[in-house]
Formats: sequence, structure tokens, C-alpha cells
Amino acid sequence: MIDDQGRFVWYELLTTDVAAARKFYGDVVGWGAQDASTPKIAYTQLMAATAPVGGLMELPEEGRKMGATPRWVGYVAVDDADAATDRLKGLGGRVYVPATDSNIGRIAVIADPQMATLGMVAGLKPARAAAAPDQPLQVGWHELLAANSKQAFAFYQELFGWQPVHVEPGSLDSYQSFAIGGAEIGGIFTKLARAPLPFWLYYFNVADLAVALQRVKSGGGRVVQGPNALPGDSWIARCIDPQGAMFALQGRSSPLVEAPANELGWTTEWGGFASRGRVVLTSSAKSSAKSPAKPKR
Repeated sequence: MIDDQGRFVWYELLTTDVAAARKFYGDVVGWGAQDASTPKIAYTQLMAATAPVGGLMELPEEGRKMGATPRWVGYVAVDDADAATDRLKGLGGRVYVPATDSNIGRIAVIADPQMATLGMVAGLKPARAAAAPDQPLQVGWHELLAANSKQAFAFYQELFGWQPVHVEPGSLDSYQSFAIGGAEIGGIFTKLARAPLPFWLYYFNVADLAVALQRVKSGGGRVVQGPNALPGDSWIARCIDPQGAMFALQGRSSPLVEAPANELGWTTEWGGFASRGRVVLTSSAKSSAKSPAKPKR
């Protein structure tokens, strides 16, 4: 049995149109949907076959008034949400929602010292089925675009016990992969200065990336970076759903005939972006690059 402590175990989309989001992600990723509402909250579970992988709910009106926009929030499993929240505050983090009993367990919504938001959950209630992280319909990678990758990793290492993974030759100097219980689950890298505020990006596994990207576009979403190839047979792309939430897709792909998109202007300064520690060049950058580009300091 796998110990979930320190692992991302739940993913929640806060959106302004639940019905549209449910259809969009069903078409793009292949998730089913199951009503899991309670008398206090309307809630939809996103299903990988018969096992839930996350939830879907309306962005609270109070949050909208404060300027919150649609977003994905990943939840990390902890033994004690109250104790973990106290530990977080001692490490310089911020608490947006204090430890609270909810429909998925006892949760807290937090921000790290660099203001990237995520959640913690103790006693996760939805019964998750064991699944390999590289299988379709799962979340296969967790990536933090940080203001300072070294400081960010030190924070999470202390909070969740994440272990550093050896950086491979040719990887970005600022990219730190991390693992828990011997399983590599994500990476942290220093974003460019022009990038938005630090944030977590979640990579959803799809069976065929080319097909998924066509469905992103036909469903009203946007492909803003990629598709780009990683070493091996994997491809990745970053996208924005019709309500404005950012997410990423990864998986094998049937032949890609369209030029990679690169709408995020803060990446074009150095011709590519990082994922799993690799710099991925756009088609325009490949023609002029003699060696892998690195972010400007």
C-alpha cells in the first residue's frame, strides 16, 4: 500500500461555468462526471473510469469579488491539516482557508512564501483507485513556476518532506525535480521575471495529444504553448480552458501537422520553456539555436 503523505492526491477546478467545464474536460481529457453534492455545496467529481481524480465547483462569489479567477488547485495529503497549517505559517507561508472540514476531508488552502497557491487535505474521503501516474486520465506531473526555485524547494522539502532528484546533464540549472517515497512526481523551476505570479501547473495525461489539442480548440479553449516533444515519445502542451484556467497536457501523439503555438509572451524572450528540467524549443527558435537556450538571469 502506497503512503499518500506528501503526495498530490486531489485536484479541484474552481470555475465560473461548471456545466461548460465538465463537458470541456470530458471531451479533452476523457474524464467522466458524477454528482457529489451535499446540502451545503454543489460539487461534481471528475472520474477516471470508476475512480475519482478530482472535483469541480463554482468559484465562490466572495473570491470573485476579491479578484480570484478560474484555476486548478492541487491538494497534498497530510496527516494533520491543523498541524501542517501551523508548520506552514512558521515557514513563512500564508493561509487563505484555515483547516476546515469539507466534503473531501479536512482541508486548508494555502500559499507558499512566494505566493503560489495549493491545498492540503487530511483524511481524503473520495476513494481513489491505485493507478500508474503515466496512464491516461491521471495527473502525471506537477510543476511550480517559482520566483526562486532553490528557496521554493527548501520550503516544500521542510513542509512535505519532498526529496531532491538528481538533475540530469542538459537540464536547466534552476530546475529541481522532486520525489516522495522514491517516486518522482514533479519539478520546480525559476520563472522569468516577466512571468505572472508564481503558480502550480498540473499536467493531465491523454491517450493522444494531437486529438486532445484539437478538442481544446473546438471546445473554446486555447493552446498557448506547444505541442513540443520531450525526450522519448512524450509530447506536452500548455493550454487555457474557456473560463480562463491554465492547465497542461502530456502524452504520446499521432502525427502533428500544426506549428507549435507560443502565445505566452514571457517565454519568447529565450525561445522555449522548461518541463521536467528540459528546455523545449519552439519551431522558430530551433532554426537559430545552436545549443539549448536558458532563461536570462
